[in-house]
Amino acid sequence: MTTHVTAQAAAPSPAARQETRPNAAAKPVRWAADAVATLREGARVRLDYSAQSLWRVDRMIEEIRREGPPYEAVEGALRGFGAYAGEVIVRQTGAEWWATGGEHWLRTPDGRMWDPIDEARRCYGGHGSLRLLCRDATAPG
Repeated sequence: MTTHVTAQAAAPSPAARQETRPNAAAKPVRWAADAVATLREGARVRLDYSAQSLWRVDRMIEEIRREGPPYEAVEGALRGFGAYAGEVIVRQTGAEWWATGGEHWLRTPDGRMWDPIDEARRCYGGHGSLRLLCRDATAPG
């Protein structure tokens, strides 16, 4: 999802680009905080934004998957879990949230792109791991 600037259009200044990045983070930061609060209050699970806490999140997604609710019923929770994993990566690497077309992803300082929200969806499908995504995103590129 790279945007190319034509020769006629001027690229935004670094200051202008910097101003838009916090806007991209607003929703995922809120989704992550909501997931943390919901799990603390409802399931008595404390999440501390550590890489180790993603073991618990992966297990919770697996438990939900085994119960078999339709995707639509858990979509918001999965978005929150993915945003939480993204915030773990942000805090460990200095990554930044980026957004386009309603999709949110991370860019780590080494330039790699990550989609923790989609990874949470993959976990629900039995084919992903937020813990492993974090491990890969925090490893040197």
